[in-house]
Amino acid sequence: MDTLLKYFPQLRDEQKEQFAALGNLYADWNSKINVISRKDIDNLYERHVLHSLSIAKVINFTPGTSVIDVGSGGGFPGIPLAIFFPEVKFFLLDSIGKKIKVCTEVSNAIGLENTECIHSRIEDEKRKFDFVVSRAVMPLSDLVRLTKKNIKTKHQNALPNGLICLKGGELEHEILPFKKIAMLYNLSDWFDEEFFKTKKAVYLPL
Repeated sequence: MDTLLKYFPQLRDEQKEQFAALGNLYADWNSKINVISRKDIDNLYERHVLHSLSIAKVINFTPGTSVIDVGSGGGFPGIPLAIFFPEVKFFLLDSIGKKIKVCTEVSNAIGLENTECIHSRIEDEKRKFDFVVSRAVMPLSDLVRLTKKNIKTKHQNALPNGLICLKGGELEHEILPFKKIAMLYNLSDWFDEEFFKTKKAVYLPL
């Protein structure tokens, strides 16, 4: 939790309380439904919460923006972003029912009113959103192909509507088809921890 305050000292008291509650909630749910690897649950704030919030370094979503988190799993990056941006609507989508149950229960437990948890596949989602976010759910080209239909044409943020995804490792090959339009961010430019050395955020206007 201290790690969060180091990089986001502007958090309000309510947000601090919501973030602080995540530790016990995820530890409890993870003992029933394994949504986070055993070794990562001990590093929840660094490897999941702070990692999710790196998207807040890429873009400061304007109030009223709609964002769909594709392949949300237990709620990352959607739940930390929903706490951080209370005036933005987040749709957390996953095809695995038990993971969406965790999303729903955690959202309810901390009183989030700006999340909707959806048990579905992105192929079947017809609604349109300003942004798609995701954390390493599939190759970039597949993600673009499946989510392009879900992006609104009218823009209301500093960056045009599109896709922001969190990736690790070597991305040159994956980004090649989008080289002219993709923006690549090294998370190590923002966060000092060793974990972020190979982590990146990719933004693609769609």
